Amino acid sequence: MHKKLIVNVTEHETRVALLEHGTIVELFIERGDESDIAGNIYKGRVQRVLPGMQAAFVDIGLNQAAFIYVDDVICNDYKEFEQIFIKNSEVDHKISGTGTANHTLSPIERDSRHIEDLITEGQEIKVQVAKSPIGSKGSRVTTYISLPGRFLVLMPTSDHIGISRCIEIETERERLKNIVLSLRKEPYGYIVRTVSEGINEDKLAKEMIFLNNLWESIQRSYKSAPAPSLLHQELTISLRAVRDLLTNEAEKLIIDSRSGYESILSFLDTFMPSLKDSVELYEGSEPVFDAYNLEGDISRALRRKVWLKSGGYIVIEHTEALVAIDVNTGRYVGKHNLEETILKTNLEAVKEIAYQIRLRDIGGIIIIDFIDVEKKSNQDKIFNALKEALKKDRSKTHILPMSEMGLIQMTRKRIRQPLTRMLCEPCFYCDGEGYLTSRQTICYNIYRDILREAPDMGGVKLTLKVNPKIADLLLGEESHIINSLEQTVNKRIVIYPNPQFHMEEFDIFEVFKE
Repeated sequence: MHKKLIVNVTEHETRVALLEHGTIVELFIERGDESDIAGNIYKGRVQRVLPGMQAAFVDIGLNQAAFIYVDDVICNDYKEFEQIFIKNSEVDHKISGTGTANHTLSPIERDSRHIEDLITEGQEIKVQVAKSPIGSKGSRVTTYISLPGRFLVLMPTSDHIGISRCIEIETERERLKNIVLSLRKEPYGYIVRTVSEGINEDKLAKEMIFLNNLWESIQRSYKSAPAPSLLHQELTISLRAVRDLLTNEAEKLIIDSRSGYESILSFLDTFMPSLKDSVELYEGSEPVFDAYNLEGDISRALRRKVWLKSGGYIVIEHTEALVAIDVNTGRYVGKHNLEETILKTNLEAVKEIAYQIRLRDIGGIIIIDFIDVEKKSNQDKIFNALKEALKKDRSKTHILPMSEMGLIQMTRKRIRQPLTRMLCEPCFYCDGEGYLTSRQTICYNIYRDILREAPDMGGVKLTLKVNPKIADLLLGEESHIINSLEQTVNKRIVIYPNPQFHMEEFDIFEVFKE
């Protein structure tokens, strides 16, 4: 599969698009804010311990306190506990990801550990961001540090040796494991990444030395730095694209910034000189994302409704707890029978859903409401098609078979904000509700408010300030409301349209002189 990385660099923002056969499938954005800090290591200070939640808040110097669970805290004698298991055999190598390994404790360990016994308020603590802040939620941090390199991931708080599941030949897995074991001088853990397949011992040794020295440097900084402070910052998004995606995912990287281009070449000189020919500086007059027709697909990925080629469509709704995706036949009426029409729409929707989940980087719980099909064999076709379509996704997913109600429940690993959260903000008009009170309802609300307040108001008349659209309605179709009010409160009501008013906003004033 022919893949390219297109990098657009401006003064305040860098965008990296992963293309498969000319179509954008993943988009990563880095801005000069705290939106993507996954992988950063901080010296923090415990703000508050919550025994009831077995968690704590940690001040790492950002606007929002970070959150740490008991399972993510290493106690001083953590090696006395049972073997720490690794959830995934290789760290997610998404460039938005951290390189932080997932550690899970056995039931015995979990039951015997209490957050209040491991950390105390005011304590200084070294943590790594496992998940960037998402919406109103602060970042999630862990004390299980991981430092990703090109070929290895160093885990200084574990002694586990893991090999990427993508390396399938058993003899090669054994070879790599034996090399790491023979090179290891400290009781550190390592994960051997996919790109290490076939790599000689010398390259692994050099990277191991580099990662170990980096860890020692972080340790020294921790001893002298105040709390809170940043100890180690992950690579820029462009360099993460090179480290994690070039060759492993893409054959070519095209960047429109000369300084960025030179920075990448310098990075490759140090770590991967053989890849320098894979990097190209874009010097066209047209913006690079326009040259590859990417802006339209990005805009489409922000819409609530996505049309299918057949005339059907899907609707993607983000809620606080989950993402709901609804499939509809729309304009598609089919050619033969209803079951066939529904099945075809659902199967077409499967491809678009898998594509949109990956492009929008939707994580957490996802509920997909397919159009009901009667045959169990057709339900299985939809489920298997979705599983197959999601195989291209590098984020870990878990899918349950279709329920009797036509729902498929799935989860997808979430590291950072989805694209819609990163590029959009709640509507200032409806405050993210998605709905406004109808104009007629607003008129009736005004009617009730005036009836409620009029007895306490003196004056000879009342002034009502409203949005111009509400003023038109009150002076037109709903003028009977004003006529009725004037008779009931025995005061003249004068309406003043104010274009600065929100549709639902209105003010009532008493006037004492004509």
